Amino acid sequence: MDEIEIVVAHRQRTTLRVGDLFLKADAHPTRTAVEVRAMALAPVPTPKVVWHQPPVLAIAAVPGRALGVLGEPSPASSAAWAATGAAVRRLHDAPLPPWPGVPLDDVRAELDRECAWLLDHEVVPADVVRLNRDIAEAALRPRPPAFVHGDLQLTHVFVEGDEVVGVIDWSEAGPGDPMADLATLTLGHEERLDDLLDGYGPGADRDVIRAWWSLRSLVASRWLIEHGFDPDAPGCELDVLRARAREAGDGRQGGTR
Repeated sequence: MDEIEIVVAHRQRTTLRVGDLFLKADAHPTRTAVEVRAMALAPVPTPKVVWHQPPVLAIAAVPGRALGVLGEPSPASSAAWAATGAAVRRLHDAPLPPWPGVPLDDVRAELDRECAWLLDHEVVPADVVRLNRDIAEAALRPRPPAFVHGDLQLTHVFVEGDEVVGVIDWSEAGPGDPMADLATLTLGHEERLDDLLDGYGPGADRDVIRAWWSLRSLVASRWLIEHGFDPDAPGCELDVLRARAREAGDGRQGGTR
């Protein structure tokens, strides 16, 4: 070991890489405990837990490389995306974990609160916020819950060749909407949705996935800004909001011809 690498560092969480070991310290008192329980239950490859002393979790590095990075083209093959879809389906078909998910009323309240902040701070034009808020409504309809990862960014899925070899960062796992996982994976990589769903199989609702693209981007933008990240980088959350708004605007104009 030549050095310690700071992987993530903000007010809520710090992750360090020390050789082949990752040390995660979380300000929330239960998130690392949820992560350990979720990894034990998930029917997909997960990191090995080396030790856990709340609020710090030590896990072994997984092999392979991430499926991609938001704002850049994914280097993974279509087959790797399909394998990811199959792995996500195994998770969603697994028995629900024995702890509660986030109530829809809480999701709606957070969405409305974040939309108000975006409007007050003029982060994007008001019509972009309002059009995406309308789109997001489809994600707020009750549906049967599944075992979801909860933060299934493509940087959290590791592949070797065309196989999934590790899924990391399970602190948000629990019962939830499976379409949210599919949307998070393809946020900013909409062109990969067909590959993902080829592996996932029947039952995916593309309209709800699109709704979650809008919802996640609306909800995440303030947190990213306040923690030193840039949601306005090419291909990232604000770009997603603008693209969804353009599509919605074009659709409305088309309907009046």
